[in-house]
Amino acid sequence: MAGEKRARWGGSEFYDLLCLMMIGACGWMVGVQLGAFRALDAIMIDHGLSELVMLGCFVGLGAFVASLHKSLRLRRAMLERDRAEEQAALSARHDSLTGLANRRRFVERVDAGFRREAGEIAAVFVIDLDRFKPINDLYGHAAGDAVLCTVAERLEQVLPPGSLAARLGGDEFAAMLPSSVGSDAVARIAQSVIATLSLPITWQSSELKIGATIGIAVASESVADAEAALHAADLAMYQGKRDGRGSFRFFERAMDDALRARALMECDLREAILGGQIEPFYQPVVSLHDRELIGFEVLARWRHPERGVLPPSEFIPIAEETGMIGDLSYGLLRRACRDAASWPPHLQLAINIAPQQFQDRWLAEQILAVLDETGFPAGRLEVEITESALIHDLEATRATLTSLQNLGVRIALDDFGTGYSSLYHLRELKFDKLKIDRSYVNSITMSDERAKLVDAIIKLGSSLGLVTTAEGIECSGSLGWLEDQGCDFGQGYLFGKPMSKSEADQYVEGGTTEVSAKTAAERAAA
Repeated sequence: MAGEKRARWGGSEFYDLLCLMMIGACGWMVGVQLGAFRALDAIMIDHGLSELVMLGCFVGLGAFVASLHKSLRLRRAMLERDRAEEQAALSARHDSLTGLANRRRFVERVDAGFRREAGEIAAVFVIDLDRFKPINDLYGHAAGDAVLCTVAERLEQVLPPGSLAARLGGDEFAAMLPSSVGSDAVARIAQSVIATLSLPITWQSSELKIGATIGIAVASESVADAEAALHAADLAMYQGKRDGRGSFRFFERAMDDALRARALMECDLREAILGGQIEPFYQPVVSLHDRELIGFEVLARWRHPERGVLPPSEFIPIAEETGMIGDLSYGLLRRACRDAASWPPHLQLAINIAPQQFQDRWLAEQILAVLDETGFPAGRLEVEITESALIHDLEATRATLTSLQNLGVRIALDDFGTGYSSLYHLRELKFDKLKIDRSYVNSITMSDERAKLVDAIIKLGSSLGLVTTAEGIECSGSLGWLEDQGCDFGQGYLFGKPMSKSEADQYVEGGTTEVSAKTAAERAAA
C-alpha cells in the first residue's frame, strides 16, 4: 500500500513542481559555493537585496520550467487525442480492409444527396461478387482479401467522378452515381463495372476469376432515401442472380410485391410442413417389357387451404433455399412408406433427395430411422439424386450413397443428361439406375439427334450394368421406340399422372397397365 501511495505521489504534477523547484534551489547553492554569482552579488548589494531573493528567483525559475513542461505535455496529449478522434472517425466510416466507405458513411452520403433540393443522385448500385466463396475455400482468406482489395481499386477506377464506392460487408459492395452522369448512362456504367470486375486477378502464380451481379435503384419518389435505395437495389440484384449471374437488373415495383409474396409463402410452407399439408402423390413406374407395374415415384403436393393443390415447382425451391427441405422430405418419406405398406411387397418406392441434403452426414441415419419407424424394407426404397448434387462435395456424396446402398437402398441418377455428371461419376459412385430426362424423351419422335442421344444413354447404362428409366412418356410412338432400344422402365402420363393414395390403391388393384392407343390418348390429355 505504501508503495502504491509513493507511485501516485511520484507521478503527480505537484511532485514534478517540487522537484524542479528543488533543482533550482540546488543550482543556486552550487552557484554560491563556486562563486558563480559574484557579479550578481555586487548588483544585489548595491540595490539592498538579500540572497534570499536570489534563491526565490531560482525557485521561481524551477516553477516556470515545471509549468512549461506541463503545458507541453498537455499540448502533446491534446494532439494525440485529436489524432485518435480523427482515426476513430475514419474507422467508423471506412472499411478497414479496402479503404472504401462502409455502410454507415454510404448511407449518410446517399441520404444527404436525397435531401438536397436539386437531387444529386442518379442511381444506387448493389454489387454482389460471383464465385467469391470458392476462391476463399480453395486459396484461403489471404487470397479472398486480395480479391476484395482489387475489386475496391477497380471500382474507384471505373466509376465516374463524383461517385462513391462502399463495401457493405463480406463480398457485397455498393456505389452511388451522381446525377451528372444522366439516367441514360446508368446501364452502360453497370455493364462497365461487370466487365472490369470480371477481369482475371493475379494471385501468386494463379489467376483468380470472379464476376459480379448488380442491382440498380434509380432515384425516384418511391426511392427517396438510402435504406429504400439499398433495399430496392438488393431486390434487383437477387432477381439478377435468379435470372443468371453476371448481369444487372433495374428495380421494378413488381419485385417488391414478389418478395412480400415469397415471405408469405415461406411462412405458410413452414406451417404446412408442421401441419402435414404436404402429402405424397404417386406416379406409376412400369416395365416396358411386359407393361407390369413395378412401383411408384413419390412426388410432393401441397394441399393449400386457399390455393388448392400446388405442384412441387411452387414450393420445393423455397424449401431448399430456406433449409426446410429436410423436414419436408423426411415427412414425405414417412407418409409414403406407411401408404405403401398395404401394397404388394414387390412394388418399389422412389423418392428424390435434394442436393442440399447430401451435405448432411446424417442423411443415411435419418432415412434408416424412418424405415425402422414405419417398418418399410430398405430393399423396396430407391433414392434419386440429381446431377447437380455431384458438384458440391463428391466425397461426402460418395460416403452417403455407400451408406444407403449398404442398407439395401438402391440409388438412381435422376434427370440424366441435363447436369454435370460424367463417366467418372458413373464409375465412382456406382449407381443402380439412370433416369433419362423427359426433355429428351418428349422429342424422340421429332428429332433424330435427340433419338440418337437417348439411344446412346440406354447403351451406356447397359454397358455399365445399370437399368434405365425413361421419364415423361406421353405417346405410344415413344413407348415403342424406347422398348425396341432396350430401355427397361418408363413413367409418364401415358401410364398415369401423379395420384393420391386412394387413386394409387385402385391403380395397384388393376394389376397390369397394358396401354391401348385410345387409353394412351386419354391419359395424355388428362
